[in-house]
Amino acid sequence: MGKRSHFSLLLLGGGARAAYQVGVLKAIASVIPRNHGTPFPILCGTSAGAINATALACYASCYHLGVKKLEWVWKNFETDLVFRSNFSTLYRTLVKNLSSRNDGEYYNKTISWLDNTPLQELLSQLLDLDRIQTNIDSGYLDAVSVTASSYHSGDSVCLYQGKAHIKPWTRAKRRGLHSPIQVEHLMASSAIPMVFPSVELHGEFFADGSIHQLAPLSPAIHLGADKIFIIGMEQPKNRFSFVGEQAVPPTGGAIVGHLLDTIFTEALASDIERVERINQTISYLSEPVRKKCGLKKVQTLQINPSKNFNEIAAEHYMSMPFSIRSLLRILGINNKTVMNSSLISYLLFEKAYCQELIQLGITDAMNRMEEIKSFLEIDQLN
Repeated sequence: MGKRSHFSLLLLGGGARAAYQVGVLKAIASVIPRNHGTPFPILCGTSAGAINATALACYASCYHLGVKKLEWVWKNFETDLVFRSNFSTLYRTLVKNLSSRNDGEYYNKTISWLDNTPLQELLSQLLDLDRIQTNIDSGYLDAVSVTASSYHSGDSVCLYQGKAHIKPWTRAKRRGLHSPIQVEHLMASSAIPMVFPSVELHGEFFADGSIHQLAPLSPAIHLGADKIFIIGMEQPKNRFSFVGEQAVPPTGGAIVGHLLDTIFTEALASDIERVERINQTISYLSEPVRKKCGLKKVQTLQINPSKNFNEIAAEHYMSMPFSIRSLLRILGINNKTVMNSSLISYLLFEKAYCQELIQLGITDAMNRMEEIKSFLEIDQLN
């Protein structure tokens, strides 16, 4: 194992919110020697975070280049690079999937509201996934993992590619499966149920990895990490859910956004708390006992946004394609109620919004840079 093999980066899901991760990563690049490899030999991602983590894995030999490539994509994003948003395709897809179908069609098609074929095409063009194994063989990378949720078993499945000593694992409702990362893995990990189509891998159909992910830290720990840097999505509460002291009844869009927030953020807080309790217990054990039991302390450092994504998204609401805004009206989301739902902040794949999130990530990371440098032992890089 390399001298940094215990460092991991954990990137969770959040749709368009994942642009924030790029800002944090860019800030870290400012204190990493140019042409240096990744400071994170273990890269773990879920949903949109899986795409960012995999892109970094492709450029593990040069961290600056990997971040630069990511930033270019996110700074130039538009909705049609993720899913087809023109009226005819959007409503044809909706009608086709919501209407009854005969048995023969049922077994050959998956249900989704949106067609995310453009994202699959974009990833196929931009990612040279053969470089992952090259970077593993060259010692720049220990492992990269993509988490998806199995519709069949209900398990959270970590699909990983890494060094030979890393073996598959099985725990309660979660397992690790060695599987060289392909575009299909990324599509599966980011397949929000009903919104995007499920993906078949290894004889199972998979959905967004944030579903059933009760232990987000688990993949990094199983892959060998004991220092995990987390770019989170927990944010200041939306003050627009109240008028004075009076709570505002939630619209359909607010309810959907609330469910997404629960899926993408709440499990992490519980898992970090669990790790802290285990660390405290381990501190009472002698070193021989720890080794005998195979226990180790795990340190985490999490950085979260200092501003509310919903408020930022509301400022860019009109940049969202008209067809999508029309569809969201069914859920009660319009230019007057947009601040009451976090749904927009997940779906607003437009460059002005993404650029603002990137800048927020840079600012937040720079404000905590001394803490980040200490945790990642950046001063020891050469």
